[in-house]
Amino acid sequence: MDSDTIRAIAGRRRQRRGRRRLTLGVLLALVVSLFMLTLTLGQSFTPPLTVLRVLLGEDAGAANFLIGTLRLPRAVMAVLAGLAFGLGGVVFQIMLRNPLASPDIIGITSGASAAAVLAIVVLSLSGPVVSVIAVVAGLAVALLIYVLAVRNGAAGTRLILVGIGMAAMMNSVIAYVLSSAPAWNLQEALRWLSGSLNGTQLSDALPLFLVLVVLGGLLFTQRRDLEVLRMGDDTAAALGVKVARTRILVILAAVGMIASATSLTGPIAFVSFLSGPIAARIVGGGGSLLLPAALIGAVLTLAADYTGQFLLPSRLPVGVVTGALGAPYLLYLIIRINRSGRSL
Repeated sequence: MDSDTIRAIAGRRRQRRGRRRLTLGVLLALVVSLFMLTLTLGQSFTPPLTVLRVLLGEDAGAANFLIGTLRLPRAVMAVLAGLAFGLGGVVFQIMLRNPLASPDIIGITSGASAAAVLAIVVLSLSGPVVSVIAVVAGLAVALLIYVLAVRNGAAGTRLILVGIGMAAMMNSVIAYVLSSAPAWNLQEALRWLSGSLNGTQLSDALPLFLVLVVLGGLLFTQRRDLEVLRMGDDTAAALGVKVARTRILVILAAVGMIASATSLTGPIAFVSFLSGPIAARIVGGGGSLLLPAALIGAVLTLAADYTGQFLLPSRLPVGVVTGALGAPYLLYLIIRINRSGRSL
């Protein structure tokens, strides 16, 4: 290989790295901007200096309640949940090499939701107990899908189809429970199912932050193996990746994050599904998609929650807004796959 070719390759690599850094910088700036917008501008305007005083723990009068109790917990939870949904979703899409392999498409989110609805309606539970049940159920459903899909290795298409069937079954359980729910539990269950940040407190955000640090950190340590898995299991094994170990470790970490976020906010529809493809489109080839997808998840959740609160004729939960965004893209993706002649 001559020196000109080497210089050209090195130049393209520097260009890709520069584009990636720029993209990450823009996404981070967008998250910060939306976060500050949520704190400063709602039904009333709060000056940024007053917001800063509240964040620093100073006495700012009525703004302490408006910012510290109402706006700040909601914005923090939107960021954390968006990071968790975006990161968990892109991990599945990378590992299974399919944009349809999102936790809210293949039944994991539905499993956590069904368990939470049963806990609320049938057992009359609330609060942290419901969250724990939802997390355990999400992990159990993911394990069941994996077991049912394993046959000479967990093929991506088989796992997706099993997951779609599991999602349909879980959704039927939810529909049945809601049809016989008493009025005093029905409203709480429906609020939870819509994916909502209403009533969020800062104390709710701490467990999700810890989950993100531990499980998200674990996923980032596996990012190189994940990128190799995109080339296929045989190639990954030939390159020294322990495929089965990596797959199980990544699935447990991603499901733990998704289930934890779902247990606190409800199923915020399609954030997991949209973040990965958007990240792949704007980042381009080369480099891990984990951090860009996580940041896009935070952007989507913050923007959708603000839109649902203040930019529409009536207030809507964040999950309704993200569902309206994601459903058309899902139809487009299925049509594109069908026209290209590819299988799932």
